[in-house]
Amino acid sequence: MPPILSSIIRDEIKPIDGASDSQLSAIDGIAKEFDLTVEKLSEIVNHFCNEMDKGLEKSGMTVAMIPSFVTGIPTGNEVGTFLALDLGGTNLRICEIAFEGKGVINVKQQKHKVTENLKTGPANQLFDFIADCIDKFLSELVTVQFENDQSENDKKFKMGFTFSFPVEQTAINKGTLIKWTKGFTCPDAENKDVVFMLQEALKRKEVPVVVAALVNDTVGTLLSHSYKDPDTLIGIIYGTGTNGAYFEDIPKIKKLNKYSNDSEKMIINIEWGAFDSEKKVLPLTMFDNKLDRESNNPHYQIFEKMISGMYLGEITRNILLHLIDRMLLFDGYSSKELNRHYSFETEYMSTIEADESHALDDTKKVLEELLNIPSTTLTDRQIVKRVCQIVALRAARLSSATLAAIITHCGRVESGSSVGIDGSLFEFYPHFSARIKTALQELFGTNADKIKISLARDGSGVGAALAAMLTTKK
Repeated sequence: MPPILSSIIRDEIKPIDGASDSQLSAIDGIAKEFDLTVEKLSEIVNHFCNEMDKGLEKSGMTVAMIPSFVTGIPTGNEVGTFLALDLGGTNLRICEIAFEGKGVINVKQQKHKVTENLKTGPANQLFDFIADCIDKFLSELVTVQFENDQSENDKKFKMGFTFSFPVEQTAINKGTLIKWTKGFTCPDAENKDVVFMLQEALKRKEVPVVVAALVNDTVGTLLSHSYKDPDTLIGIIYGTGTNGAYFEDIPKIKKLNKYSNDSEKMIINIEWGAFDSEKKVLPLTMFDNKLDRESNNPHYQIFEKMISGMYLGEITRNILLHLIDRMLLFDGYSSKELNRHYSFETEYMSTIEADESHALDDTKKVLEELLNIPSTTLTDRQIVKRVCQIVALRAARLSSATLAAIITHCGRVESGSSVGIDGSLFEFYPHFSARIKTALQELFGTNADKIKISLARDGSGVGAALAAMLTTKK
C-alpha cells in the first residue's frame, strides 16, 4: 500500500495514476520536507517579530527595517501631475500620473527592457540608459505646459523613483544601495546614492526632471492602496521578488534617535528577503541549498529564494532533476533545456497548476514542446504537477507568516487591517492568495476574517508619484 501523503497537499491533490510505490514514497518524502505545520509557522512568526524589533532598534540587522521618511498618508483628494520611474526587475517603466481628486487617477506609461549587459555593466551606463528613456517619454507622451513666470527649478518635472532593491535611506530623496538583487550586479553602484547617480545622468542628458522622492516598490504599493483605502496598514510585493512595508509609530523607530516630525507614523520598508540568513527557523531543503549555492548571490536573500517568482521554478527544476536521477521521472531522461539553470520558469508552474484537463495537455506542452523532454506519460505529468503544488504551497504559507508577523507586531490581530498586495504571484498564480488566507486562518482563527487583502495593481508607479507629491507639498 502506498504511503500516506503529507497533509501539506492533502486537500488539493488528485491521485497519481499508475505511480509505483517508489515514486509515491519519493513524492511523499519531498512533500514532508516542504511541509509547514501551524506550529512551525507560529515559530517563524515569532522569530520574525523579534527580528523586526532588532531592525527598528539598530541599523545593519538581517531584517533591515529601513525608514522611508515618507510620513504623509494620502487622503484620495490630492490633485496634480507627477512622473514616476520604476526600476526593479526585467523592465524599466516610466509613468505620468495625473491625480484628479476623489480617487481618480490617469496614467500614461512606457516600458523598456533592461538587458543583461545593463544589469551587469557599469552603473553610469545603466543610469544613462534610464535618463535617455525618460527623455524619450517626455518628448513623446508628456503634454504638461509650464507657466512662463515659473522659476527654472519649477519648470522641471517632479519624479518619484521606485527602486526595488535594498537601500539605506537617509532622507526622502537620498538612499545608498546596500546590495543588488534580482540578477543586477553593476559593481560600481553599491554603497552609492542611487538618487544622486540618476540625477547626475539626467543632468548629463539635459533632461528637465528632479527626483523628489525615492521609494521601494512596497512603499509605493502601500501609498497607492492608501489612496483608495485610508485604513491600509501594509503593502506587499509577491512577484519576481518579495518584500513588505507598513506604517510604524515613529517613537518605535529607535534608530532614528532625535528625528523630529509632526507626523505620528512613518512607512518602514522591511526588506524581508534576507530574513533568517542565519538559518535558525526556515525549513531549508537540499533543493533550496543547491539553488542558493549556484546563485549569483550565495548565502544572501535566503527567504526571498524560498518564496519569490524568480526562484520557485528553479527549486522545482532541482526536484525534477533529483527524481530523474533516481529513475523515477521521464524514464530517467532529461533534456538540454531542462538541464539549464532557470529554464523551468515559474510561469510554467502556473500553467501546470491551472491545468485541469484529464490528460494534463497543457502540462504535456510545457514539458515536451518547451522543455523538449522526449516523451512523458500521464504519471510523469501528474508527478510534475504535484511537485509544483508542493513548492508553491510552501511559498504561500511562508508568505502568510510575514504578513501575520506584521499584524501581530502592530497589535492588529483582533481589530484587523487592510493590506494591499501587488505582484504576478499574488495576481496570477493559481490558489496563491487562497493558500495565504488559509494559513492566516490557521494562525489567527476567526480573526483572520478581519484582515482585508486586496490586489493593489500598479502600486509602484502610482505610489512613487504620490510620494513625490506629498514631499513637494511639504
